[in-house]
Amino acid sequence: IFLTAKSLKEDLLEGYRLGADDYITKPFDSELLIYKIEAVLRRNRDSKQASDKIQIGTYCLDPTDRKLFHGDSFRKLTPREAELLKILADNKNQVLPKKQALETIWGDDNYFASRSMDVYVAKLRKYLSLDQSLGIETLYGSGIRLIDKSGHKS
Repeated sequence: IFLTAKSLKEDLLEGYRLGADDYITKPFDSELLIYKIEAVLRRNRDSKQASDKIQIGTYCLDPTDRKLFHGDSFRKLTPREAELLKILADNKNQVLPKKQALETIWGDDNYFASRSMDVYVAKLRKYLSLDQSLGIETLYGSGIRLIDKSGHKS
């Protein structure tokens, strides 16, 4: 939102050309400004939530609601399950360093966090087992990888 004293048509057009969602000239009504800010934030939030879903083979992950959909059914995930699956999906078919995942999700890469992550990986393997084109591979010494041979885009 541009808030400016420049009120010429050329200035307004330049503001929109530069990517403005709105253009307000001084003097302005503060109540109107608040409503315009809320409208822009609402639009951005709504478009972000609509695009948050991640396709993983025949599954669809909604990381916001922590739900893993398969057909007409879904499984509610724990916060760490959802976060780990999202990170794996974001790095689909690439090695995700275990240290990076541990520090991002658990905040630490100690032995206990590592063992805990192994349990979550095993759970996620089970959750994704209905799609034979998917798999989670543990690469000892380097990390983990979500294998997706389905050809679906995230």
